[in-house]
Amino acid sequence: MKPIRILLFIFSVLFILSTAWYFYPAEGFAIGGMTLRFPSFAEDSAPVKEEVDVDNVLNQVNKSFEMTVSDNLLDSLRYYRSYLKENPNRIYLPNDDYTYFDPLFKQLENARATGKTYRVMHYGDSQIEMDRITSVLRQNLQEFFGGSGPNMIPAVQPVATISVSQHASGLSRYAVYGDSSNQRASHNRYGVMSQFSQVTGSGSVTFSRTKHSQAFDKAKEISSVSVLLGKNSQGFTVTLKCDTLKTEPKVLDTNEGVSLIRWDLPANVQKGTINFKGNAEIYAILLDGKPGVAVDNVALRGCSGTIFTRINEATMRQSFDQLDTRLIIMQFGGNRMPGITSTKNITSYMGELEKQINYMKRVAPKATLLFIGPADMGRSYNGKMGTWRGLPELNDSIRAMALRNNVAYWDMFHVMGGEGSMAQWVKHKPALAGPDYIHFTFKGAQEIGSDLAKSFTTYYDFYKLRQHVPSNEVIEFINLDPKEDSIRTAGRIKLPSYNPYGTKKK
Repeated sequence: MKPIRILLFIFSVLFILSTAWYFYPAEGFAIGGMTLRFPSFAEDSAPVKEEVDVDNVLNQVNKSFEMTVSDNLLDSLRYYRSYLKENPNRIYLPNDDYTYFDPLFKQLENARATGKTYRVMHYGDSQIEMDRITSVLRQNLQEFFGGSGPNMIPAVQPVATISVSQHASGLSRYAVYGDSSNQRASHNRYGVMSQFSQVTGSGSVTFSRTKHSQAFDKAKEISSVSVLLGKNSQGFTVTLKCDTLKTEPKVLDTNEGVSLIRWDLPANVQKGTINFKGNAEIYAILLDGKPGVAVDNVALRGCSGTIFTRINEATMRQSFDQLDTRLIIMQFGGNRMPGITSTKNITSYMGELEKQINYMKRVAPKATLLFIGPADMGRSYNGKMGTWRGLPELNDSIRAMALRNNVAYWDMFHVMGGEGSMAQWVKHKPALAGPDYIHFTFKGAQEIGSDLAKSFTTYYDFYKLRQHVPSNEVIEFINLDPKEDSIRTAGRIKLPSYNPYGTKKK
């Protein structure tokens, strides 16, 4: 064969391969149940995304919550103005209303003085299972506002938690959500934990102080025990026996609604047993401490947050009222990702979430609402780990939906570092997320819980500062262009020796 023909043949082959390379789809071709992939031009020419530096992200997040203590009130106000308007790690507030949490802060501050325990309900998917994230938030808030204990638990706990040890006998558990192993009831009175335990004749729940290495100190202090129950028979008896209290029974009259019975103990309890005699639906056990705040963990594995409207409204409303629930956190979104392939799917999901939010407003009218969006989720695309397609749009859509419905929003996706962050959280030493590229490790959950607590308490710091400044001056300053404030307010608002963090901030 002549050299020129050989050369033409080589160029022809290269041309065919180049054309195939240019037009070959990045996702490959599906043939006979298999997907054939080939490195595409689009992949090769795409700009290389810089990997998320997790340590830098976490350092920047923590730094964004810090402020140099100053005796000049203007410096403090400047920090909070910047925080409210520019900090991506802040809790986003409806209409940018920085007074959104004020009624809640006022009640939490007065809890100890009035002998009250106000509750925070933290609903979420498997990211908060085993009391992860919630336990960190609880420890921080109880350090600020008082209170202790692991707080609300179900009578029958399907997944062990780090914050308390428990065991039940003689009870049948029913849940509104879960796989085929979960029994469904013939009614919808599932209660505030989306489950209940039926006692028929007799049953018991034994609890003891946790020994788990990841547990926080406040969770180990239990000096108040309560039972939330409903639809009890005449003479239904609940008896508490523990190491700091002699056996003390409580006998109830027939009640079709919700009842809350409570024992205040003279000292922290190490172990106790609650015995039931008669018929009733047990919605929750409350293991609390002195007056302050309780943060209750309700983990719903696999849930996308659309199940609440299946629960009887009257049962929920009576429960929230008796529990003095003042903040409801809803942390969902990740479990809907596998079913999202278009903007239409996201829009439909937003409609479902709006129904849940409106439901919560009806059953807990005294509660403030906070929505936490999904974490980053990793998925392999042609051998490279990246963020699930559609997740950034989903996160932005949930934030817009929440704010539109007068619900605060915390953007966990961007707090992590945004797109591609989950892969780096997995690679981090020590690992902050697991090999499924979805769930946090205990260490990672602690980071997220700490950041959430810091964001929330930063608003409390600002609330405390505003007690020293006329509200009209705060409004004027917050709305003032930063370029003008040094001219118009210099030396005008000062408070000598003012510490915006008090003694609580670290």
